[in-house]
Amino acid sequence: MPTTAITASDNLIVVPLENKVLLPSVVLKIHMQGKDAVALTRKHLRSNEQRKPTYVACIPLINNDSNSKGTVDEESTKDEGFLRPDERGRLFEYGCTARIIRIQRSGLGAFTMFVEGISRFKVQSYNQQDGSPLYVKIKPMFDDEDNNDKSDEMIRFKALVREFLTKMKELRMPDNLIQQLTKLIDSVSSPVLADLLVSVIETSFDEKLTMLATTSLKERVEKASEWMTRQLHVLKISEQVHSSIEGKLSKKQREFYLRQQLEAIKKELGEVDGSNGEREEDDLEQLSNKIAAAELSEEASIVAQRELKRLKKLQPVSSEYAVARNYLELLADLPWNKKTEDVIDISQAKQKLEGDHFGLDHVKKRIIEYLSVIKIKGDLKAPIVCFVGPPGVGKTSLGKSIALSLGREFHRISLGGVRDEAEMRGHRRTYVGAMPGLIIQGLRKCKVNNPLFLLDEIDKLVQSSHYGDPAAAMLEILDPEQNNSFTDHYVNLPFDLSNILFIATANSVESIPEPLLDRMELITLNGYTFEEKLHIAKSHLLPKQLLTHGLVQGQVKMADDVILKLAENYTRESGVRSLERTIASIVRAKCVELANFRELGKEADYNPTVSLPDVEDILGMAFYEKEVAEREPLPGVVTGLAYSGSGNGGILFIESTKMPGHGDLRLTGSLGDVIKESAHLALAWVKSHAYALKVVPKEGDNLVEKWDVHIHVPSGAVPKDGPSAGVTLVTSLVSLFSGYHVPTTTAMTGEISLRGQVLPVGGIKEKAVSAHRAGIQKIILPFRNRKDVEQDVPEKVKEDIKFVYAKNIWDVLEAALIINEREKWNNTSRIYESHL
Repeated sequence: MPTTAITASDNLIVVPLENKVLLPSVVLKIHMQGKDAVALTRKHLRSNEQRKPTYVACIPLINNDSNSKGTVDEESTKDEGFLRPDERGRLFEYGCTARIIRIQRSGLGAFTMFVEGISRFKVQSYNQQDGSPLYVKIKPMFDDEDNNDKSDEMIRFKALVREFLTKMKELRMPDNLIQQLTKLIDSVSSPVLADLLVSVIETSFDEKLTMLATTSLKERVEKASEWMTRQLHVLKISEQVHSSIEGKLSKKQREFYLRQQLEAIKKELGEVDGSNGEREEDDLEQLSNKIAAAELSEEASIVAQRELKRLKKLQPVSSEYAVARNYLELLADLPWNKKTEDVIDISQAKQKLEGDHFGLDHVKKRIIEYLSVIKIKGDLKAPIVCFVGPPGVGKTSLGKSIALSLGREFHRISLGGVRDEAEMRGHRRTYVGAMPGLIIQGLRKCKVNNPLFLLDEIDKLVQSSHYGDPAAAMLEILDPEQNNSFTDHYVNLPFDLSNILFIATANSVESIPEPLLDRMELITLNGYTFEEKLHIAKSHLLPKQLLTHGLVQGQVKMADDVILKLAENYTRESGVRSLERTIASIVRAKCVELANFRELGKEADYNPTVSLPDVEDILGMAFYEKEVAEREPLPGVVTGLAYSGSGNGGILFIESTKMPGHGDLRLTGSLGDVIKESAHLALAWVKSHAYALKVVPKEGDNLVEKWDVHIHVPSGAVPKDGPSAGVTLVTSLVSLFSGYHVPTTTAMTGEISLRGQVLPVGGIKEKAVSAHRAGIQKIILPFRNRKDVEQDVPEKVKEDIKFVYAKNIWDVLEAALIINEREKWNNTSRIYESHL
């Protein structure tokens, strides 16, 4: 080293080092900026052009809190530039002269300088002129002993260095560092080697300052040996930890090597930080207690304990840990043996059902039957019921009322549009993001194993898609003989669903597969009649809308005729949803009226009553016109009864006329195939019985030989179909050809056979109510529909309307047509169908 190039009389520019110590023979990188950096760079360039070295004095800064970090990371510690005026007192009394190797630009006004340590020195004095860097006058420090590499201390030191390098090789340290140190052992002296190794091994800032200030070669080697021994001991411990962990690792566990090594090092040092580990242990202990308290079945308990043991061996950061933990938490949350006690109070259940819903007696009767059997027997498999009816008749709200009357938890599962079988049975846990099915999720939410599950819109299930058939998956769920061991794909354990009260809802049964339909008890909910809608509107809908709009009882009053007008002329539905929206529109209009009176201070002038003219002012003209019975009786015009299929009935008129022709039959009025066939059937029967009906002069004459017949059903834009107009068509044709008329207050419905039998039809309740609304006083029905009248038709309707029951078409004609006694047909001429 060219130590002789620097003398005590030289003044050197001071380069302060923050958290760094430069030792002789060590290369250090220093970041600098500012005008002093520019001046030093220019000086170096001038000296470099003259092929002269540039020397500086590198002095560490002391007395700073940052020194307390213990060890120095020379790559991550922030490098400081030249000295600020207030930092001169922090300069250490010893330093190291350095030769500038090179300077390169690292930014605007910033430079990176590489220096090599030359020799130690002690500070004598500082001097600085205005605008110039700080200079120092140094006193070089030379070793006070001869450098003898063959002394015992030096031999032991180099042996220690070789052992240190061997451990570095075993621990797979960087090869280039090991190769450089191996070359230096034989090529440099022990003092230089000591300074180099102190810069390489882990030493604190204070230890490096001590090394810089020590002039005795022997002491420096001893200190280097002490710190090398300490570092070697750390490497040996790392090797032990590495070997002990390496034997325990499998291929799947190697990714956790670093974390296990860190824990082993902390255990060796006695520094156990239980913040994460103890928390995980506490969580697992809580999960274990939760599983024990869940009262799992024997099979589920075995699986849970096996999964729990496996979970304890996994690392929390692994994906398998999250899957296993979620599975165990689901098992612990499921209500294996938890249930709510049924409230077996029949009178209270009746009161609750009557208070929530008007009508629907057959539904309420079925629930009361179920409760009664439970009260007597003490146990009964829950029925699986399916409510079938048009939208808006209260299927879903009825399910809620049943749950409240039984004291059970209520959970609704919407099946509309479900197309994946896994939605019912769950996903297998091998898939990413696997979840249990809707049934298991509902049980987890209810926390009891005997809730009421409402399977809403079961007829909207997608069938036979490429995702599977969810309707087929429902077969096991809704089978009372199989659902006591339902196995979800995610849980993969049998679970008892037999305690669940399943109630399904559907708008029609046509789209429900036959096997699934066979497992359910069908209860049909017909549409509400106008009387029922009137009662529902007065007792439920109007009070609800008053509360919703912030009004009190009495601030909006509607008479029965007003509500009936809303139901008849402004809505046409089976339920009450549109009626509720229409009532809400009127309530809002009255709110506007009340608010205006309040602003004018004339609230006393507000009229809460809604009249019929008010309805038209608020809602506009009526959307639907009510059909009324015609008052002028004409031959060939007969009143029939129709059922729309959505809970609404109505009356229709069948008009027939004849004209000269060749016996053709024309049908108009948007008629379907079934009603066209009924018309041909009616004409055939009339032609075959023309002589008995006294409409031809002699037996065997063709009734329509010279006539064409035209049958029309008004409201031609409305499609019409169905067999129930058969008797009406026959009566219309007989009236046309005989000249006898049918009173306008008489209506009829029924299907006919070719031999004149009157067959039963549906929708009797709705037809009777609509006829009553239209002013009909007499209704002719098939004899086999008598039970429907007695069971379903309201008492008010039965009091006002006379019901006539006909077994054949002759009974219908006698009850319908106005005929003189002497002109009546001879009973002996009738031909009956034989049932023998």
